[in-house]
Amino acid sequence: MVSQILFIAITLAAIALFSYNVKKVIRNIRFGRAVDRSDQPQKRLMTMLKVAFGQTKMFFRPIPAVLHLIVYAGFVIINIEVLEIMIDGIFGTHRVFGGLGILYDVLIGSFEFLALGVWLACAIFLIRRNILKLKRFSGVEMKRWPRSDANYILITEILLMTAFLLLNAADSKLQTMGVGHYTLAGAFPISQFLQDLLPNTEAGLIAIERGCWWFHIIGIFAFLNYLPYSKHFHIIFAFPNTYFSNLEPKGEFTNMQSVTNEVKAMLDPSFTPPEAAPGRFGAKDVNDLTWVNLMNAYTCTECGRCTSVCPANITGKLLSPRKIMMDTRDRMEEVGRSLDKAGKGFDDGKSLIDDYITREEIWACTSCNACTQACPINIDPLAIITDLRRYAVMEESQSPTSISTMLGNIENNGAPWKYSPADRFNWAKED
Repeated sequence: MVSQILFIAITLAAIALFSYNVKKVIRNIRFGRAVDRSDQPQKRLMTMLKVAFGQTKMFFRPIPAVLHLIVYAGFVIINIEVLEIMIDGIFGTHRVFGGLGILYDVLIGSFEFLALGVWLACAIFLIRRNILKLKRFSGVEMKRWPRSDANYILITEILLMTAFLLLNAADSKLQTMGVGHYTLAGAFPISQFLQDLLPNTEAGLIAIERGCWWFHIIGIFAFLNYLPYSKHFHIIFAFPNTYFSNLEPKGEFTNMQSVTNEVKAMLDPSFTPPEAAPGRFGAKDVNDLTWVNLMNAYTCTECGRCTSVCPANITGKLLSPRKIMMDTRDRMEEVGRSLDKAGKGFDDGKSLIDDYITREEIWACTSCNACTQACPINIDPLAIITDLRRYAVMEESQSPTSISTMLGNIENNGAPWKYSPADRFNWAKED
C-alpha cells in the first residue's frame, strides 16, 4: 500500500508540473499576433500525417532518418508498456496484461527488440555528435546548454532502455524460480542474455527488478518534465506545428493588409479602407510576430539542416537560420520571465532585433527558402527574417545602401534600376 501511495503521489506531481510548464509555454506563444491558419483542414491534416507522423522530409538524409525512425518507433510503441506499469503501480498488480498469453509474449518480445534498436541508435547519435563531430551540430549558437541538451537526452534514453532490459531479465529469472507473484508471462528474446550477469539470490533479483522498475517510470516522468526546457519539445509540438504550417507556395510573401489598403486607395479613389487600429510595420520584438512564428521557435529541433543548406552561411556570412529560431525562443522565454516577475506591461528595454538578432544577420538572407525546404517539421525562419526587415525599412528607414538605392529607384523610376522608364530601351538602339 505504501508503494502504491508513493507511486500515485509521484504520478500526480509529475503530471501537475508538466501541465504547469506547458501552460507557460502556451502563454508565451500567445504573445504573438493572431493569424488564421484554419483553412484547408484536410490538406493540413494530410501534411501533418505525412511530415510529422510519417517523417517524410527526414529521408533526404537516409542514415539519420533510419536511426531517428527507430528511436521514434521505440518511443511510441514501448510507451504501450508504460500503460501496464501505470496500472501495476496504482493497483499493486504485476504484469497485469500477462493474461493475454501469446499476444503478450509478442508485445514484450517486440518491445525488447525496439529497446535494443533505440539503445544502438542513441549510441550512434552520440558518436556522430561527440566523436565524428559533424559540422551541422556546431556553430556559434551551439554552445553550452544547446550542445549538452542532445547528449543529456541520448544518455537518458540509453539508461532507460538499459533499465527496461535489466528489469525484464530479473523478472524472467524470478519467474523461472517461481518466486511470489512473478508468474510466467512474456517472452524475453534480448534480456535473456543478461540473466547470467544477475545474482542468483531471490533478494538480489527482487532488488534489481524493483529498482529498475522505479528507475524506468521515474525516468519517464523526469523526461516528460524536461521536455519544456529542451529542444526535444518537438516530440509534442511537431504535430501542431506541421498542421498549422504555411501551405502557400514557397516564395510567396504575405502582404500587410494596411499597406495593401493604402495602395488600393491610391489606385482607386472610390475605395474606402476599413477602419483598423494602427499597427507596427514588421516586427521589432516577439509580440510583433505571429503565434505561428513563436510556435515554430518552440518546435525547433536544432538539427542544423536549415543552416547546413543556407547559401549565406555556407559562404561564411553571419546568418544561421537555426540561430534565428533559437534567438526567438530565448527572447520569448525572457519576456515570459519578465511578465512573471514584474507583471503585464513591463518593458525591459530589449527587443528581438539588435539585442538577439543583428542587422547583419537579417540582411545576409537571400530569401531563397532553402531553410524552410530543408526543415523536417516545416519551420519557417524566413517569415521571421522578413518581418524584422520590414521593421528596419518601414519603421526605422534603416537598410544597407544597396537596398536603399533599390527602393529609391523603385519609388522614382518604377524599377530597381537607376534609369528612367524613357531610357530603358536605349540599349536596343546601340550599334
